[in-house]
Amino acid sequence: MDETMELLRSAHAGDKEARDRLVSENMGLIWCVVRRFLGRGHEAEDLFQIGSIGLLKAIDKFDVSYDVRFSTYAIPMITGEIKRFLRDDGMIKISRSLKEMAAKAGAERERLGTSLGREPTLPELASSLQVEPTELAAAMESGAEVESLYKTIYHGDGNAIYLIDKLEDMKEEDEGVLNKLVVARLLKELKPQEARLIVMRYYMDKTQTQVAKELGISQVQVSRLEKKILQTMRRRL
Repeated sequence: MDETMELLRSAHAGDKEARDRLVSENMGLIWCVVRRFLGRGHEAEDLFQIGSIGLLKAIDKFDVSYDVRFSTYAIPMITGEIKRFLRDDGMIKISRSLKEMAAKAGAERERLGTSLGREPTLPELASSLQVEPTELAAAMESGAEVESLYKTIYHGDGNAIYLIDKLEDMKEEDEGVLNKLVVARLLKELKPQEARLIVMRYYMDKTQTQVAKELGISQVQVSRLEKKILQTMRRRL
């Protein structure tokens, strides 16, 4: 940690070599965050590049007077940068002409299917609509991508659950994992007894009385110690 602080001080003083070394030594943090956002339509390398911006911001903005590990500060910065990118770039943009063609293709597909007694092929559908097969394929693919987000994946008791609802659940789960990662790093900075107290209270759901019995101290002492530890963790975070 002392070496990291020295590198940060040097980087803040304009030492490019120290800054580059901090980036190199903390690439693992970026990949750790990137893995939580895979499968959302963006390549891992692209997310890594965005995460790298977050790491650079963390290096530049980190206050070396803080009694906290740099990694504890950097993870939320990297996460925030990737989230902003996904939020701003995540909207699926489809031209009006493609939307119109996709709608026509859907209607014509049903008509041809009824007439032929089978599912029409792409060339048949394109010929009927008098468009190029490649153009039609692009329109149908874009339309299917938007529609799939609102596809009903469960319907019971009169309440439909859509695919987009499950994606939100996955997002919350990812955020929960990241939060636990940050907490885990904070726990490493506590004394053994302090870390044990927090684990028993917030991971094992034990009461203060049960914790007091485990640690061999009074419930009042547990209450005071818990409050002090939480204040320390919040300050470091």
